[in-house]
Amino acid sequence: MISLFAKLFIKNNTDYADPNVRQSYGTLCSVWGIFLNIILFAVKFFAGILTGSIAITADSFNNLGDAGSSVITLVGFRLSSQKPDLDHPFGHGRFEYISGLFVSVAILLMGFELAKSSFSKIVNPEPIESNAVAIFILVISVIVKLYMSFYNRIIAKKISSSSMKATAADSISDAVSTFVVLCVTVISPCFSFSIDGYAGFLVALFILWTGFNSIKETISPLLGQSPDAEFVEKVERMVLSYNEVTSIHDLVVHDYGPGRLMISLHAEVPSSMDIMIAHDVIDNIEKNVSEELGCHCVIHMDPIDVDDDFTNSLRISVGSLASEIDKRITIHDFRCVKGHTHTNLIFDAVVPFECKITDAEFKEKMSDLVKRIDPNYRCVIIIDKSYVK
Repeated sequence: MISLFAKLFIKNNTDYADPNVRQSYGTLCSVWGIFLNIILFAVKFFAGILTGSIAITADSFNNLGDAGSSVITLVGFRLSSQKPDLDHPFGHGRFEYISGLFVSVAILLMGFELAKSSFSKIVNPEPIESNAVAIFILVISVIVKLYMSFYNRIIAKKISSSSMKATAADSISDAVSTFVVLCVTVISPCFSFSIDGYAGFLVALFILWTGFNSIKETISPLLGQSPDAEFVEKVERMVLSYNEVTSIHDLVVHDYGPGRLMISLHAEVPSSMDIMIAHDVIDNIEKNVSEELGCHCVIHMDPIDVDDDFTNSLRISVGSLASEIDKRITIHDFRCVKGHTHTNLIFDAVVPFECKITDAEFKEKMSDLVKRIDPNYRCVIIIDKSYVK
C-alpha cells in the first residue's frame, strides 16, 4: 500500500537522498500510521469492553500512544526539513533524531503504565470472557502491526531515518504484546485463576526492553557516533584515487541530520609539487567528493617529503616502534629537522580511544624507544584520535 501511495503522491520517489523525497516518505508513513493506530485503538478498546480484559484494554491504549508517536514523527520530519538560517547554519536535520528519541521515550512510558495496570490486575484478579469477536480483532491487530513494522523498516532503511526505525521497533513490540494478549484470551478459560495480569506484565517488560534499545539507537547520533564504515571506505577510495595523494588521515564526519554531512580530512601530497597545482588537485577532490556523496567536504593539504630516502626509512622505523607499544597506534606527518646538538623527529600519532596507555605515557615510552636508534633523536609528538572505525 505504501508503494502505491508513493507512486501516486511522491515525485521522483526513488531518489531517497533528496530531502524533499525523504520528507514526503516520512509524512506519508506517519499519516498512514496515525490512521491505522486509531482504527486499532477503537476496535481493541471495544474488544476489551466485551471481554473485561485489562490486557486488551491496555493494549488498545498502547495503539493510541502509537498514534501520538506517529504525530511526533510527522512533526519531526516537518521541522527537520526547514532551511538553514543564521542561528542554525547547518540546518535542522537533527530534529528527526530528536523525534525518534521522543518516540522511544513514549514506548518506555507506555510499558511502565502497562506494568502498573497489570500488577494491579495480579493483586486484584477478575475473570475475563473469551469472545470470538475479540479474538478475531486481536488476530487482525497482530497482522496489521507486523505490516506496519515491515513498511516502516523498509522505508527507514531506504531514507536512513532513525525515527522510523524506532517506529518499526515499536510496531514489532506491539505485535508481540497483542499476540500474547490473544493467547491469554484464548486459553484463560482453561485456568482456575486469572492469568490476565501476569500476561500483561510480561508484555510490559517486553515493551520496556524495546523502548530501552530504541533509545540507545536514537540517542547515539545526537551524541555523535562513528560514521558508517561503508561511507568512510567510499571517501578514502575517492580521495586516494588521485595519484597526487599519497595517503590521508584525520578523517572526521560531522552529522547534522540525514543528508546533512560535513567531512574534513588531511591529504598528504609530495612537497616537490607546485603549490598551485597541488591546490587545484585538492579543490577538484573536494568538489567531486561533495557532489558524489552529497556532503560538504573540506580537505587540508599536508606536503610530505617523499623523495628523501633517509626520512622515509626513519619514518618506517619510528612507525614500527610505535606499533611495539600498541599495534593499533599509527603515525603520520613525519618530518625530520636536523640541528647541531640533536635532531627533532616531528610527527602525529593516532592513539585509539580503546588503548589503555595515556598520552603522556606514550610520549615518554616513544622517546625512550627512539633513542635506541640514535641518542641524539628527540621526539616532538602530537597525539591524534581516530574519529572513524
